[in-house]
Amino acid sequence: MVSIRMRASIRTGKKNRKKSADLHISGAEGIYDRAVIGEVVEGYIRRASGHSRGRPDRIDIKIEKITTAPKKIRSLPVTTITCRSANTAQRYILELLLLSGVSETAVQNAVKVAYNPMVMRGASLMCAQSGRRVEPDRQRGIRASRLGISHNALDILSRILDKAGINSDTVREALVLASKVACCKEVIAELCVSDDPDYTTGYVSSRKFGYVRVPHIKRRGQRCGGRVFFVRENSARDNVIAFLEKKPVLVDDVSECLGVLSINEIIGKHHI
Repeated sequence: MVSIRMRASIRTGKKNRKKSADLHISGAEGIYDRAVIGEVVEGYIRRASGHSRGRPDRIDIKIEKITTAPKKIRSLPVTTITCRSANTAQRYILELLLLSGVSETAVQNAVKVAYNPMVMRGASLMCAQSGRRVEPDRQRGIRASRLGISHNALDILSRILDKAGINSDTVREALVLASKVACCKEVIAELCVSDDPDYTTGYVSSRKFGYVRVPHIKRRGQRCGGRVFFVRENSARDNVIAFLEKKPVLVDDVSECLGVLSINEIIGKHHI
């Protein structure tokens, strides 16, 4: 099997740390059989070339042999929370993260990252109690990488999401990423706001609540976005980063999709 990763960007002409900065346009990745490399690469190029954030002037694709057997995991259960406004979304983000074990200070700091118009290339790594950011490079962030889903699990997941009316590359790939992140024992929760100005559904994920999609997490056309991984206060940072970025993980089993639920129904299903 191979890991295929794509990143598309536009040169801005600005300088950052004595290097030319660029604007992230699109990214995608997965673990695949060698037989489909050409098909996957072609699809990634099409996606990068037609993104709503702009037409890239650089598309980087990296193909890497997987030399160790991937850790096989089960995907998080999927829920869509009933939400009709960005203000309501922020209240729900706070409530879900607090109940997952994240402090209010950390949530407030994470919201600043997730709604920042200066979008990071990766995710912020944040201590769940103090709210301290501990990623080594605040521009690059941490990238959950070397992840994918088996062919059989993808077929099952697609059928489940079809019934819920949410079967898309965006949802499937975000769920696979969130499931890998959640299987890291030092990660408590994750918050994601897409940097796509036309995509207004983000998510909060954790082992406690699963993958909770949050509609209207931002207003349409809003150019901001970000991702935050909340980790235990005394985690060994380098070990967490090594797992998230280097450990191959393959979703090989699929959890249920619980449909659209209210905040009270979601919390009630996981009552403390």
